[in-house]
Amino acid sequence: MEAPLTTAPVQEDWTGEDVSIAQIERQLARLRSASAEDVALPTLRTSVMTHCAWVPPEWLDAAESTLAGMAERHPSRTVILVPKPDEHDGLDAVVSVRCFPFGDSQVCSEVVELVLRGNRASAPASLVLPLLISDLPVFCRWRGEPEWDGVEFPQLVDVADRLIVDSTEWDDLPRAYARLTSFFERTAVSDIAWARTQRWRALLASLWPDIARAQSMRVHGTRAQGYLLAGWLRSRLGDDIALEIEQRERLEGIDLDGEPTPFPPGDPPHPSDVLSEELDQISRDRIYEEAVSAAAAIS
Repeated sequence: MEAPLTTAPVQEDWTGEDVSIAQIERQLARLRSASAEDVALPTLRTSVMTHCAWVPPEWLDAAESTLAGMAERHPSRTVILVPKPDEHDGLDAVVSVRCFPFGDSQVCSEVVELVLRGNRASAPASLVLPLLISDLPVFCRWRGEPEWDGVEFPQLVDVADRLIVDSTEWDDLPRAYARLTSFFERTAVSDIAWARTQRWRALLASLWPDIARAQSMRVHGTRAQGYLLAGWLRSRLGDDIALEIEQRERLEGIDLDGEPTPFPPGDPPHPSDVLSEELDQISRDRIYEEAVSAAAAIS
């Protein structure tokens, strides 16, 4: 999917209030047909997944920014669920089909943004299931910290082949990690906060065997990165290494026993690139799961 674009992408949109899933499916078909006519190219069925995203209103701008530019790398059907449980019952939709020329054909990505009003917000799986593309994996991106005792999160976990969270967005750390571990047997889990520590973990691993004697670490980064790195070291070394976190908006440094480690090469990845890489994974990450379990035990 690396062929250069020769013309600007074609986008068709439809907006509806108090709609049904059947209406949405009809509009998707109509918009795909309209896009094909606009560029006079045959349309390939190139979707590689269904990408579901639970996006409370306060996360919507960030989610849309991250999703922008991913259509060419991961042509898919994206279903964005925007819960508004305090409004009167109903379902609103914005449906768009964006098609990109690719050689003698075109590839299309579909975005269905659903506003779940009132009681509709408590039954997201019933809305997602009819919109899944048959025989393709389902990825679910959950923005913000889940309501662990609510009904929405478990519903979408059971729909997804892979769940993608970002524990940087969570307030109740490290206790929330203990709640997350109970879902490891239900679906494969990715954590963007964990992915952002990858180059630092590679650096720390290169310090072997000296790192095995470390007694404490200070992480200059987010709380999630601090707990996950400490959990990772604890699970790998089998020792309860002490943790101190100096909060930063991103991971800026790590000290071991009071001494700063070297800075890893490269720049922090863009959010779209991190999510794109997570969408390439399907199997469970046992190292991450063990790190989370160890992080949950840090007091």
